[in-house]
Amino acid sequence: MQSTTEFIKSHKWQITISFVVGLFIIFLVSFAIGLDDILNVLSHTDPYLMLITLLLELVIILLWTERWKLIISVLHSAPKFKQLFLMMFTSLFGNNVTPGAAGGEPLRAYLLNKFEGIPFETGFASATADRVFEFFPFVLVSTLTAYLIFTLNIGFWTSLIISFLVIITMIIFGLIIYVGYKTEVATRVIISIARRIFPYAKKLTTREITFTEVTERLIGYIETFTTGFQGVLRDHRMFILGVLISFLMWAIDNYRFYLTFVAIGYHPPIVPMIIIYTIAILVSIIPTIPGALGIREGVMVALFLPVGVPADVVLAVSLLDRLVTYIMPTFIGALTTFYYGKVYRDIKNRSETHT
Repeated sequence: MQSTTEFIKSHKWQITISFVVGLFIIFLVSFAIGLDDILNVLSHTDPYLMLITLLLELVIILLWTERWKLIISVLHSAPKFKQLFLMMFTSLFGNNVTPGAAGGEPLRAYLLNKFEGIPFETGFASATADRVFEFFPFVLVSTLTAYLIFTLNIGFWTSLIISFLVIITMIIFGLIIYVGYKTEVATRVIISIARRIFPYAKKLTTREITFTEVTERLIGYIETFTTGFQGVLRDHRMFILGVLISFLMWAIDNYRFYLTFVAIGYHPPIVPMIIIYTIAILVSIIPTIPGALGIREGVMVALFLPVGVPADVVLAVSLLDRLVTYIMPTFIGALTTFYYGKVYRDIKNRSETHT
């Protein structure tokens, strides 16, 4: 497993190109709508309301850290909240610079292993179970999505895209839960994947290793992972608290997004806003560009137009929302990532000095 700084160095060109592509898409969308119109909308932004949205985003991250801490405490002795809070920002950085927000969970597991001595598979089980709790508010939103499709005139193709995103996301979360409960299924799937990539992976190392050794190690990891995953979801107290925190985070997040509209002097229709914002978040899960830069903006403009929200207002709000939910966490996460990279190098150098 790479350290966080090694990960950035080895993927620096992919990350850079992805960001350039995403920003170019945002520029194209802005140009099509009208840069002057967007800047005019942004000129009316209330900085005090934007400060409140920033504070609400920090509250969400604090709640997220608390939920993760509760999950870890079921599987292992949990680290201090402060350490988990810093790790959470590193995780957000990993999510924001990788397609499909796929880099955060392995980073959390890696940091728990290297700095807190928690087995990687246990840490990964905690991070994965933490993500599963986000599924429960989505079930509610799926019901509201049916309302949007059948009561508002949003068009056939828009309805089709919304339905596709809802179905795909439910399948993904459903498979995660199913595999987490079915050890034998997880074992068959992962070993099948490992068998296909083993010949290529073997060429990348000079160490002599057999597929039997890899299989035995994978089986051990999978058993630990599924045991931990099942333990979290079967702990009734943890389950109830996790669901409650998830709904609270979801409610605060939607209120924060609504305040972003209010900050530029616009009041969107509440129910469509909640549904469309949730769908825009789902777009980030699909492996495309890190943070779905540009794609998320395009989806939001396309979905808000049928409910009467002007395109320049939507894009202005989206840019302000990016400032709070993407740029701020990514910047802080970059700092915590390099911090952990420095700490890891210092520990490694001390251990080499003593040997």
